[in-house]
Amino acid sequence: MQEQKTRLTSQDWIQAAFRALCAGGPQAIKAEAIARELKVSKGSFYWHFKDVPALKLQMLEHWQRKATEAIIQLVDNSGENSAGRLYLLVEVATNTDTYAYGGVNVEAAIRDWGRYDEHAFEAVKTVDEKRLNYVTELFSNCGIPEPQCRSFSRLLYGSLIGLEALSGRTKADRQHDLLQLLDLLLGGNKVAR
Repeated sequence: MQEQKTRLTSQDWIQAAFRALCAGGPQAIKAEAIARELKVSKGSFYWHFKDVPALKLQMLEHWQRKATEAIIQLVDNSGENSAGRLYLLVEVATNTDTYAYGGVNVEAAIRDWGRYDEHAFEAVKTVDEKRLNYVTELFSNCGIPEPQCRSFSRLLYGSLIGLEALSGRTKADRQHDLLQLLDLLLGGNKVAR
């Protein structure tokens, strides 16, 4: 009996493209190279995408949906109060499995890509703005005075980005450090969730 081949989805290609991005930068996002990694023909690529620029645009849209919009929706649907949502947001952001996308460095790779590509730059800018606005709103709902909310948001978000860039840091280390920072920002003690 012959083994049936698994049909690849556009998400399979997008995940492989992110792995290529992490391994070799935006110039590594090539249909032929990704097809080799997936052990399929290039024809499979063209079934899902018009060309490599179309793949790149779908990668950025996918990242915005999965790494921002879906997380915000998950946190909002948790039933937690605003402080609880902040803690949950840190937990989700530091526990998300990014292996299929190239690992913990995928966000750094996207940010680096944004330094050289207008579409990637705009996607990073949009994601940063949406994430910062969301965290600012949560801090505001916790009773933090308005001028501090934006600053606290940048401190928490910037710390997440920076901690991901530090070598040798585990998910547990990043989460612990961010939760400690959140405790400090919310007044030095854990706010009841």
